[in-house]
Amino acid sequence: MKTFEFIRPVNSAAAITTAAQAKTAQQGAEVRYIAGGTTLLDLMKLNVETPGRLLDINRLPLDKIETTADGGLTIGATVRNSDLAHHATVQRDYAVLSQAILAGASTQLRNMATTAGNLLQRTRCAYFRDTAMPCNKREPGTGCPAITGSNRTLAVLGTSEHCIATNPSDMCIAMAALEATIHVQGPNGSRAIPFGEFHLLPGNTPHRETVLEPGDLITHVTLPAPIKGSKQLYLKLRDRASYEFALASAAVVISITGQNVTRARIALGGVGTKPWRSQEAEAVLAGQPANGANFRGAAEAALRDAKPQSENGFKIELARRCLTHALQMAVTS
Repeated sequence: MKTFEFIRPVNSAAAITTAAQAKTAQQGAEVRYIAGGTTLLDLMKLNVETPGRLLDINRLPLDKIETTADGGLTIGATVRNSDLAHHATVQRDYAVLSQAILAGASTQLRNMATTAGNLLQRTRCAYFRDTAMPCNKREPGTGCPAITGSNRTLAVLGTSEHCIATNPSDMCIAMAALEATIHVQGPNGSRAIPFGEFHLLPGNTPHRETVLEPGDLITHVTLPAPIKGSKQLYLKLRDRASYEFALASAAVVISITGQNVTRARIALGGVGTKPWRSQEAEAVLAGQPANGANFRGAAEAALRDAKPQSENGFKIELARRCLTHALQMAVTS
C-alpha cells in the first residue's frame, strides 16, 4: 500500500475544498473521502487505488435518517448499512431497500459500510483488481481482457467494447426501483441528481463511473413518499446463499388495483454495468393484468438488448426467471 496523509476535516466546506485539489475526475484520484472504507481500503491494499490523501468524513453530521416534510425519507451519506436496513421506517415503507441491504455482504461489513460508500462501490471484476493485468477502467486505453477472458460473473446489459464490468451493489438496485435522489455538495454548490443519472455507462470512458466531479461530496439521499398499498420485493440469485455477489437480482415496487398493474418500478442487479432500471419492463406491465404471462413478457423486455460474452450467456435466462419470480412473489406476498 502506498503511504498517504490522513485528514479529518472540521466541516463539509473544508472537506470539499481539500478534495477539489484532486487532479482528475477519475476514481482513484489523489484525494479521496473515507467513511467505512470497506471497498476503498481493499483497493488501496491491492494498489488499484493510490490516493495520497484520505479525508475522514465520519465526524461530519451526515449520519441521520429523517422523514421529510412530504412524507419521504432522508438518508445521510454516512448512515451505516445495518442501521439503514433495520430502521423501522425503512422496514415498513421501503422494504425492498431493507431486503437488498441484508442480502449483501456480511453483518460485520454492513456495520461499517455507508450509504455513500455503497453508491460508489466499485466492480469486483478480477482484471480490474489485478494490477498485473490491463484494464480500461483502471488504466484507460490498455484494453479489456475480460471480453475474451474470464467473464462468467460480468455484465450483459450496458456493456461496450471497452468494458463489461458489473456493478456489484445490492442497495443501489433497490434505490433505482425506489427512484431515489442523490444530493451532492461541491466547489460549485449543491445539486440533486436523480438516481438514474448518477452512474454512467462505460462507453469509451469506463474509468468514469459517476457524474461526480473533483471535490463533490455526497451529503444524503432522499426517497419519495411511499406509494400506499404498493408491494415491494428484492430477490437475489447467487452461487452460494450468503456473502456473495449477485449473478442476477431484481428489485420490484408494484401497485395493483383490482387485477391490473397500475404502477411498476423494476431494477436489475448482477447483469448491468450500472444499477439497471428497466423502463421497458415497466411499460409492458402498465395497465395489464398481474399474471404470469405478463410478468414473463416484462422479463423478456428487460433483457431484450442483453449482449452475452463467452461465459455469461446463462445470465440472460437467469435474470428473466429472477424478475418473473420476483414479480410473482411480490404480488402474492
